[in-house]
Parts: sequence; C-alpha cells; structure tokens
Amino acid sequence: MKAWIARLFGGRSAVIGIPYAWLLVFFLFPFLIVMKISVSEMESVTFKDLITVADGAVSLTLKFSNYLFITQDDLYFKTYLSSLKYAACTTVFCLLIGYPFAYFMARAKPTAQPALLMLVMLPFWTSFLLRVYAWKGLLSENGWAYDLLVGSGLDQVMASMGLVPAPGQLMNSPFSLVLGMTYTYLPFMILPLYSNLSKMDMRLLEAATDLGATPFVAFWKVTVPLSKAGIIAGSMLVFIPCVGEFVIPELLGGPQTLMIGRVLWDEFFSNNDWPMASSVAVVMVLLILVPLAVFSKYQAEANEVRP
Repeated sequence: MKAWIARLFGGRSAVIGIPYAWLLVFFLFPFLIVMKISVSEMESVTFKDLITVADGAVSLTLKFSNYLFITQDDLYFKTYLSSLKYAACTTVFCLLIGYPFAYFMARAKPTAQPALLMLVMLPFWTSFLLRVYAWKGLLSENGWAYDLLVGSGLDQVMASMGLVPAPGQLMNSPFSLVLGMTYTYLPFMILPLYSNLSKMDMRLLEAATDLGATPFVAFWKVTVPLSKAGIIAGSMLVFIPCVGEFVIPELLGGPQTLMIGRVLWDEFFSNNDWPMASSVAVVMVLLILVPLAVFSKYQAEANEVRP
C-alpha cells in the first residue's frame, strides 16, 4: 500500500499530475459550470435542474435555443468577427514592434540585457487600469499625444482611412482601441521572442555569411525560421487575451465598439440573462481553442523533428 501511494504521489506522477490537477480545478470545472448554465432554463435568479426525477422516470432537459440564437442573430456574428479582427491587428502590431526590440535585446551586451529586460517588465509594476487611463489623458484634447498627432496632420490621414471618426477625434475609435491593446500586450510578445532569440546559435549566421548571404538574407532565411517558436508563442499570448478583452475597449474604444467582452457584460449584468451570456462565453472559448490546438500541433511536430 505504501509503495502504491509513493508511486502515485512521487516522482514523475507528481510532476505530471500537479499541472493537470491545476487545469482540472481552475479551468475544466469552471468551464463545465458555465456550459451547464448555458443549457439551463433560468427562473428569476435560479436555474432549473438539468436532471429531474418524477414518477420513477429520470429526464434530462437541455436548452440549446441560446446557441441557435447566436447563429441566427447577426449581432453576435459581427461581434465575434470584430473581436477576432481587433485581436489579429493587435497581434500583428505587437509582432512588428516587438520583434526588432527582442532582436536588439538578444544581440546587446550581456551586461546590458538585464537592464533592457527590466525596461520591458517595468510597466507591470503599475496598475493595468492606471496605464489604460493614462492613454485616455494622452489621446484626449490637450494631451501631448493628441497635440502631436493633430499638429502633424496624421489625424486627417487616419480619418480618411477610417481609423478615427473625424479629424481631431482620437478617442473612442479603432485607433485608440488597437493602440491601447498594443501597448498593454507588447511585453507578452517581446519576452517569448527574446527568450528564443537569445538561445540561437550565432555560428549559423556566420556560416550563412561565409556562403555569400547578405545580412538581410541571413536574417530572413536563418534568424526568422529559427525564431518561429517564439513568434507563435508570443502571438498566442497576445491574441488569446485580446479576443475577450473588456476593460480597454470600454475605456478607449467607446460604447460603439463591438467586442465580445462588452457583449458578455451586457448579457450578464444589463440583461441579467446568464444562460445567454454563458452561451456566448462558451462559443468564445471554443474559438480560442482553435489557435491553441494549432500551436500545440506545431509544438508536437517541432519536438518530433528536434534531435
């Protein structure tokens, strides 16, 4: 008996079992509760039991009308599409900004890398809400970012592209929304890229140079493919939370911005329709699981190829 307990809770079993137990308790159980609410019938502030026993018969009642309504109402389709679009735009901008910064950090002197890493992590020392509210002040009238963009005429260019409603109206626009999310989630892109690029074997670049490759060709043919794992990991860390983001769209995007986080808030607290809100949340989680599955498949293939 003691040997069985030691084999169950010790060594490899504990190393593998503890993370799975954590996911089971803090992800699977809450998700099953939300899924249960999504197929339940709501009575004022309570939910009907899914399984009932009457006259010796057991009946299971599942309500799928909320999921059917999601497929029939254009509002939810547009909201999901808008959330995916803003999350994808934020991911692209974070990659375009974060990759050069991570590359510079990885190629900097070893004595300077801790300081650069500290600069990337420094925003986490302040409150998330304070940083978002700071952008409200910067993009509002008399803010230095507002004065810079309006003074240079960039607001007119953005208005012609549909990024802002009109020249001089930087707040409550797609521009302010993507800017706020890019600023907030940029460190989540830089850190995986830096971790990947700092471990790259520099002898491969020397070999490419010896074979006649230009610096750009060596970067595109050697550095970028070797950093693919960091690109995918950083993109997932940015894209997934951006899809369900609520605070930044609420503060910087304005009430007209369609994001799934705002719809969830309205269904839960304005309409008090918990089954409908839970259905929207379940569909959102399923949408997020698709890129996660792609990432897991890529990681498995990379581990198989790796010697």
